[in-house]
Amino acid sequence: MINQQLLRPESIVVVGGSNNIHKPGGAVVRNIMGGGYEGILRVVNPKEDEIQGIKVFHDVKELPPTDLAILVVAARFCPDYVEFLASEKQVKAFIIISAGFGEETREGRLLEQRILDTCERHQCALIGPNCIGLLNRWHHSVFTKPIPHLTPKGVDFISGSGATAVFILESAVSKGLPFNSVWSIGNGKQIGIETVLEYMDEHFDAKRDPLVKLLYIENIADPDKLLFHATSLIRKGCRIAAIKAGSSESGSRAASSHTGAIASSDAAVEALFRKAGIVRCFSREELTTVGCVFKCLENSSLATRFSTPSTHPAPLRLAIVTHAGGPGVMLTDALSKGGMVVPPLSGEVAEALKEQLLPGSSVSNPIDILATGTSEHLGLAIDYCDKQFDEIDAIMVIFGTPGLVELYSAYDVLHKKILECRKPIFPILPSVNTAGPEVHEFLHKGHVNFSDEVTLATALTQVMKTPAPADQNVVVNGVDVPRIRRIIETLPAEAIGMEGTGYLPPELVHELLAAAGIPTVPEFVSAKKEEVCDFAEREGFPVVAKVVGPVHKSDVGGVTLNIRSKEVLAAEFDRMMQIPEAKGVMVQKMIKGTELFIGAKYESRFGHVVLCGLGGIFVEVLKDVSSGLAPLSYEEAYSMIHSLRGYKIIKGTRGQKGVNEKKYAEIIVRLSTLLRFATEIKEMDINPLLADDREVVAVDARILVEKS
Repeated sequence: MINQQLLRPESIVVVGGSNNIHKPGGAVVRNIMGGGYEGILRVVNPKEDEIQGIKVFHDVKELPPTDLAILVVAARFCPDYVEFLASEKQVKAFIIISAGFGEETREGRLLEQRILDTCERHQCALIGPNCIGLLNRWHHSVFTKPIPHLTPKGVDFISGSGATAVFILESAVSKGLPFNSVWSIGNGKQIGIETVLEYMDEHFDAKRDPLVKLLYIENIADPDKLLFHATSLIRKGCRIAAIKAGSSESGSRAASSHTGAIASSDAAVEALFRKAGIVRCFSREELTTVGCVFKCLENSSLATRFSTPSTHPAPLRLAIVTHAGGPGVMLTDALSKGGMVVPPLSGEVAEALKEQLLPGSSVSNPIDILATGTSEHLGLAIDYCDKQFDEIDAIMVIFGTPGLVELYSAYDVLHKKILECRKPIFPILPSVNTAGPEVHEFLHKGHVNFSDEVTLATALTQVMKTPAPADQNVVVNGVDVPRIRRIIETLPAEAIGMEGTGYLPPELVHELLAAAGIPTVPEFVSAKKEEVCDFAEREGFPVVAKVVGPVHKSDVGGVTLNIRSKEVLAAEFDRMMQIPEAKGVMVQKMIKGTELFIGAKYESRFGHVVLCGLGGIFVEVLKDVSSGLAPLSYEEAYSMIHSLRGYKIIKGTRGQKGVNEKKYAEIIVRLSTLLRFATEIKEMDINPLLADDREVVAVDARILVEKS
């Protein structure tokens, strides 16, 4: 729980405070005092009479009633302190800096549980243990530095790691990124990242609260809660970016399908973030750069792009104003690689601008005003981009010391234009060493700085490719849910094994896909050669033969393509029935098309992670797949398809027709609905689906079921 005593305490006691500011107990006292805390600050230390100018209480029994207690003492003492302070001194909020709890030993976990039980019993808020504290505009209850600039419209930052939070703050401060609050949740015994987001969501005021949230996550304890409140905040106008650390597999995991080998906790995180609309980052620099991008886009006309789902979002069109050609070219390359557009500028308006710049200047975009360009030239170029060039959405300005103008003047012009222009401006001031004072003054006026143009382009790409929050409704249209449930509930024991776990036989797989409305190629399974040959003659040659029984058919020579006669089919039938574990042979009509892939795996706490991509080598070797969290909307399915590296093949390239993207997306959605109503399915893949510009048809599928 989060209460006012935690956020805006009228009185604070630091138990274990000291005069040594190089230790946590002394540093937290220093930071609270230095932060201008206006309430009553108390300190408990049995060995000191005065600490940093504050009269000391030698024992907690001497304390008057207090709102918030910060504990900086050995872990073994903390449960008793919490019990006494909560029951006798009316303390309603605790921040436990101390380590040595559940993160280390079983005994530590027991201490931690005692603390939680006490806090729950007395309805107290608990941050930690094992954290750096809580920093907001009311009180700086942290023992670390740096203390960033705090403002009501700064960033809310929530971190699962105290040390990482410090490093992220270091990165942010150098960019001028302002903060509103910093939450270090430590072990998160009571208040985790999801709890903080819940509070921010339920108490959100668009006129008062910050619109940017940055997260560093080490453990997603409640994915549904994170999804719900992140989605809600983004739909209210917020922007959220996050790092999820520890998502890679710690070791190889035995898997019996392509999906099982590819799907992982990382795929689940990717899917969760996609559904919520959270921008995923992978480093401290990327997270803080994305935070700065959010601040530049805040309150701009582009803000609606992040809250409105779009199947085919228009690419962002950017103007680059620079006085150095090389950085402008590198930025253009990076933006183009990220799917954004640096449109050429020409015509009467461009010529009018060129006439007012120095001879030799270029206005084709990048707009190069030359190293000798003045502050007036800089302002003029920005004005044209803002008011005259309608084909421009946003402006990037590169300006450093290679210019021959006085930088204070140039940065003052840039400051004014950022305040005046209706289009967002991204300042790229690379001379953070040689022009340190000038850059510092610019940041002090409330702006951010991107010192590297390619890092900015990479972060902006990540922002622009993140879809808006998805619709949470299940798309049932065309999916026969009652039929799906009948099939699952009446599965015979021999179909899934005596232990209730196993791959379904082809006929049941076919039934489930048919119930979901997923088209399949005509097929027939039998252990009798005559029946297999008769089906092939009725459907017409050529056909495909596949062994039934072994999971990995190709690995045991159990697939033969393009069989053109009854005699060849009969010979292949005899050969396949000799393969170990063979139970029969499936014959299908041979069809052609681009190979696609869809799979799914059930991840604990997350639900079904759905994967899609190109089939064949693309899924097996290159692992070019994207993920989504079931159930999926059509917008999510399209977003998954478009994010594939091989999307150009799906779209059609080099004179080849593309596949029917609409039907591919429809099958992805139908599969996610099937999984939503058949949670007994733990793993499945359809590989391949064969697709052309008209149809998308499932050719081969495997479904692993677990029934308790």
